[in-house]
Amino acid sequence: MRLIKTFFLLVCCFLMGACKMSYRPAYHHSPQQNWMNDPNGMFYDDVNHIWHLYYQHNPFATTWGNMTWAHATSTDLIHWEEHPFAITPDSLGDIFSGSAVIDKNNTAGFGENAVVAIFTYSERKGQMQAIAYSNDGGYTFTKYDGNPVLTADIKDFRDPKVFWNEVDQQWNMVLAAGQEVRFYASSNLKDWTYLSSFGTDYGCHGGVWECPDLIRFDNKDVLIVNINPGGIHGGSATQYFVGNWDGENFVIDPSQRHNTYWMDYGKDHYATVSFHNAPDNRKVVLAWMSNWQYAEVVPTKGFRSQNSIARDVELVQQGDNSYRLYVHPSPEYANLDIPAYDLSYTGHPLTQKLSGRDMVECLRLKVQLGAEPVSIMLSNSKDEYVELVCDPVTHTFSMDRTHSGLVDFHPNFAAVTSAPLPDGEEVDMVIYIDRCSMEIFLNDGYVTMTNLVFPTKPYNLLTIK
Repeated sequence: MRLIKTFFLLVCCFLMGACKMSYRPAYHHSPQQNWMNDPNGMFYDDVNHIWHLYYQHNPFATTWGNMTWAHATSTDLIHWEEHPFAITPDSLGDIFSGSAVIDKNNTAGFGENAVVAIFTYSERKGQMQAIAYSNDGGYTFTKYDGNPVLTADIKDFRDPKVFWNEVDQQWNMVLAAGQEVRFYASSNLKDWTYLSSFGTDYGCHGGVWECPDLIRFDNKDVLIVNINPGGIHGGSATQYFVGNWDGENFVIDPSQRHNTYWMDYGKDHYATVSFHNAPDNRKVVLAWMSNWQYAEVVPTKGFRSQNSIARDVELVQQGDNSYRLYVHPSPEYANLDIPAYDLSYTGHPLTQKLSGRDMVECLRLKVQLGAEPVSIMLSNSKDEYVELVCDPVTHTFSMDRTHSGLVDFHPNFAAVTSAPLPDGEEVDMVIYIDRCSMEIFLNDGYVTMTNLVFPTKPYNLLTIK
């Protein structure tokens, strides 16, 4: 028996050591084990000051399947505590993506302040929408006896996002339906009436539309639509539309009609949705940090996928009377306990040896650049590197990860991603690095770029020239 216990301890020690090499992020949410994709049902409990995150999860493997709503909570958007599964598959099908709301006025009859989840059942015959309710703040759910509450007439019919319409005093739903979104209305979260559709003539249509969201600002509304495939750099991506929701139709702004606007210009930013009931009227979003092209084969160990850092978004009017969505790291990340560097490039080549805790696997880097072309390279002793290039001549910013480390696990991973820069401006850049990811924010969120990287040793040399 003692030999068995000793062997067991050795195995545990080996696994703990291996975990350090698994690319497990330090300050991003990731599942304790197995597969994760879309964030679901996110809401903020303003009584107990807790952020709730549900997510698509396979309890049995590190690849997609057996879709279940797993559950995690946080008080600071940085440290996450896992809880038992919230909603599990049954005879009606697997549990696909959806949203959750706090029913403060008991419109559904499940109780005052009940948390009501609205999700997609998916099975061979098709997809349909259903609800479940929680009377303990979102930790355990009871499925509604009258499910489904909305059935499909097409194959792809999923990912309901529900929000309260204060003007009409009713619930509205935006739902992905093929390559458009549909809007519905309900007084009780159970009986839904079709209102309108949007999308046939607008935006990118290179793949199926998924995970829509409507974020309401004071004078405009932003419709978020995720698409796969068809993203700006291939595979998955998040596009958005600016306009006005009048309670029945989403009317796009004239300046937005003939262009596609991307929320992030990297390859690893998808299924972006917002938290319901965020404090202080904040608009807080979270994205799945991967791409369906290669998500199931990334070289992590014991788990697959992580979420982006939480991001606050604001709608900024541009000089030509159009609007742009600016994306910022949520203010909670100012308290991150990781090495941080704040550099200003003056035109002379700069080399900075990076040092610190965890061999600089985690890092926040701020760089101020002038208006001239600049190359920023992060590298290690194994000749693995990421190169960032700001070029004010072509008004572009790019990230090259073709030599970033492990790249040969899928032909679509090694890539150069690019984004537009504003004309004639200096560039401020903030980079968040967390073991296998880089999230880049330029000019206070004018452009964001999110990409995975898998160096075999941490980057520990910064070169600017």
